Amino acid sequence: MKVSEAIESRMTVRQFLDKPVPLDTIRDLLEISKRAPSGGNLQPWNVHVLTGEPLERLVDDVKDKQDRGVTETPEYNVYPPELVDPYKTRRRIVGQALYDLIGVPREDTPGKLRQLARNYRFFDAPVGLFFVLHRQMEVGQYADVGMFMQNIMLLAREYGLDTCPQEAWARWPKTLKEHLSLADHEITFCGMALGYKDEGAVINKLISDREKFENFVTLHGF
Repeated sequence: MKVSEAIESRMTVRQFLDKPVPLDTIRDLLEISKRAPSGGNLQPWNVHVLTGEPLERLVDDVKDKQDRGVTETPEYNVYPPELVDPYKTRRRIVGQALYDLIGVPREDTPGKLRQLARNYRFFDAPVGLFFVLHRQMEVGQYADVGMFMQNIMLLAREYGLDTCPQEAWARWPKTLKEHLSLADHEITFCGMALGYKDEGAVINKLISDREKFENFVTLHGF
């Protein structure tokens, strides 16, 4: 598979098959992806990989807390509190497109919350990854981790796998600290579902739009 094909075929998958991913494959993904660039070669990422019983324990714990109305204070804002346009509109459009696709009306708040809660099941993916940093790290190192994650997501396509990056896990810092045995100086930046896409799932037909070249590129000296 060409890199361009991996980029074009990468998408956010929200329903996976109940099919295990071999450990050797996961090891290959992480070993190769570690060639991602990082300022000063800090390589600020640490990765926790869950499958089987540890994954089920985390999923069950979060569900139990949700059922009891338990919430936690997020480690950071996934989106700016006062999101401005055009970003606010883009988020609204893709969100509504998702709900329209799965038949959740605009006014069905419980239905939207149920779909949001599926994040915490990794959309039934057999593997969950968590990307952890030292709290001393700053914006530059978060960018480094993003490039590392992108390597994983693109390389996954070569192996016939799909992914879903999940910043939604920022809502459960205490729970993740417990399940991942994190130290006080560690912060979970993002989760990621990894597995085989359910090709028959309607929700996986959502392909989000991208802006035209001239809307986000300013050329100098051409």
